[in-house]
Amino acid sequence: MESAVTVAITRRADPSRAAEMAAWVRAGASLAEDFPGFLGTGWVQPAPGSPEWHMLYRFADAEALRAWEESSQRRWWLTSAEGFVEHTRVERRTGIEGWFDPPRELHVKQNEKAPPRWKQAVTIWLGFFPVSLLAGWLLAPHLTGLHLILRTMITTLVLTPIMTYLVLPRVTQVLQPWLTGSRKRKS
Repeated sequence: MESAVTVAITRRADPSRAAEMAAWVRAGASLAEDFPGFLGTGWVQPAPGSPEWHMLYRFADAEALRAWEESSQRRWWLTSAEGFVEHTRVERRTGIEGWFDPPRELHVKQNEKAPPRWKQAVTIWLGFFPVSLLAGWLLAPHLTGLHLILRTMITTLVLTPIMTYLVLPRVTQVLQPWLTGSRKRKS
């Protein structure tokens, strides 16, 4: 099963043409929605009057994305913005990180593949199990009188930032060679 692909694009347009730009972006989103495998789109102008527009679109897999990107509808849409839209950055990502990570590079990543889902699941479990065990040992005695929903809410509110900011980045870093199938060469 292939991973979903997110494309992040930064475009520039004259701030005096913001209404035109917004209409152009909505038109592109409307066209993309009709394509099989389309999962969503979003765009934001970082600040009023900013010339930059950050856009995301997401497709179920690389084949669905390719169908959109090579379509006559998309070509027509892109040519309709010639003269007022400049394309400054395009980046492709697979997996959920495409919706959350800030842009890292100024070129298209074509050869980078996400690890298989089973490796992602094992990585998450390796971080989640010890943290859950520790949380159960430390938090459970203090939450015993609370309703299950409240206990779960408190536990997840505590564990989510710990997993996101402390545990998973470290586990992923340690397992990176295994996740990507690459080995670091000794210099």
